[in-house]
Amino acid sequence: MHNSLDTVNIMEKRLKLQGPHLWTREEAKKIRAEVTSILDSLTVGDTLVVDLSKVKVFDYSFANELFGKTMLSLSHEHPGRFMIVENLTEYTRENLGKALEGLNLAMIEREGSKLRLIGKVHPADKETFDALAHSTEPVSAGALSKELGLNLTAMNERLSKLTTLGLIRRDKGSSAAGREQYEYRVLR
Repeated sequence: MHNSLDTVNIMEKRLKLQGPHLWTREEAKKIRAEVTSILDSLTVGDTLVVDLSKVKVFDYSFANELFGKTMLSLSHEHPGRFMIVENLTEYTRENLGKALEGLNLAMIEREGSKLRLIGKVHPADKETFDALAHSTEPVSAGALSKELGLNLTAMNERLSKLTTLGLIRRDKGSSAAGREQYEYRVLR
């Protein structure tokens, strides 16, 4: 089964998985090799979007092998690269969510222009992610802590966790006073 790869722009590559049914770890291993090759070709800040519009269903073992293992490897094998899924069905969403939960992982699902986390998501992480997703500009930890009514230490811990999991971007910016600071945003 051949999967097609399209370059959308400098920051995003798309991999369209071919379906309609994807079963077993063995099938997922073949596709994961392709995903790994694509991630190797990306530069820091780039995103791989896995399009599942041609897939009606995949099983838990497929989801665990492809998405779980890829998300586990992102931070140490492909730091600064990101992966998003889109066009999930009810069945693929359920199996992907369970596979990620079993590994204590989350990833981003894009549906149209809406972004949400799927998998093991703590309410505090969801709150932080959602606040960033609704912002049109990068946000500093200080500004986000004020918006959510948290102290700066707690906000930095949340942002660090989401950054490490490959769910948000962290870029260097500058404050109104001209001091260097980190700014955070979600992937688009």
